[in-house]
Amino acid sequence: MENREIRLVISGGGTGGHLFPGIAVAEAILDRYPRSRVLFIGTGRRTDEQALAGRKFQTTSINSQGLKGKNILQSLFALLQLPLSTLAAMQKLREFRPQLVFGVGGYVTGPVLLAARLMGIATCIHEQNSVPGMANRKLGRFVDRIFLSIPGSEQYFPAGKWELTGNPLRSELIVAAQAMKKKKDRLTMLVLGGSLGAHRVNTLMLGSMKKITNLMDSLQIIHQTGRDDEEMVRTGYKELGIQAEVSAFFTDMASLYSQADLVVSRAGATTLAETTAFGLPMILIPYPFAADDHQRRNGEYLVRDGAAIMFTQEELTEEKLAAEITKLVKDEKQRLRMGQAARRLARPEATAVIVAECEKLIPA
Repeated sequence: MENREIRLVISGGGTGGHLFPGIAVAEAILDRYPRSRVLFIGTGRRTDEQALAGRKFQTTSINSQGLKGKNILQSLFALLQLPLSTLAAMQKLREFRPQLVFGVGGYVTGPVLLAARLMGIATCIHEQNSVPGMANRKLGRFVDRIFLSIPGSEQYFPAGKWELTGNPLRSELIVAAQAMKKKKDRLTMLVLGGSLGAHRVNTLMLGSMKKITNLMDSLQIIHQTGRDDEEMVRTGYKELGIQAEVSAFFTDMASLYSQADLVVSRAGATTLAETTAFGLPMILIPYPFAADDHQRRNGEYLVRDGAAIMFTQEELTEEKLAAEITKLVKDEKQRLRMGQAARRLARPEATAVIVAECEKLIPA
């Protein structure tokens, strides 16, 4: 611990994938410099509130709108709102007086990082995905430093500004991954649809489990459903006589990964970083409507290195999913090979590397 006081603003949100890297960096700064202060400027959405609840940060939000995927009128409104959003961000930055503004993705980062640039405050961004979103692509032109998670994303950013660091993980995840030991008689399958859940993943899982109920003596399920499908999934497992822990949203992910032997998941960058840190084999079902199909591209390097099996949502049937789950449950050697490949791809040092680079940007 050091006596230095750092004032850090982190901006981003809308999904856990954007928020959790920022939380990891913020907590690492506070652990190292306990006198420091952190302000999160987000979207004010429920996802942000859930992820940030109970943490040692100040939080606030500004009104802003994204441009991608909008019609002409919506895009015009978003452009007209940008100056107002930037002025609102400048006011919040003046009040907080940060030494560094760190963007983690999502449209809210645009006006906040622009405001910081106009005010002469040091700036950096973290890009989690294989294909950066519109906000980070634009911001990459003028921020001081760019941190990347996935090889290949560097092509979208100016040479000399970026560093391939990996995706920063919260300290409790890193500690749990290092302490992880395999145990127990029954395997645990962890099903994740991302912080907002995934209806198609939920229905595919229920349908596939109807076809392999004979495996349930050797398999237990933990399933994160998202708010809309929680009751449907819980009832579905109950009707099949399957013991499953079902919740719309889990907060103690370290505990869940520590219990897991196999993960069925979307291919969000933060989920992939967490899963590789724990050395877990994966069946990936990328979200087909992700911007620039980035989830599929996120998963490609895991498939290439043998850490994951991936299906497009369109091609995957209940029968195919049931068959893949059955193969992996029965083939311990395959699970072990995939898990070892996943761990080789992990970058548990990402948080420490990013914090060290951030320190270089902050005036002494």
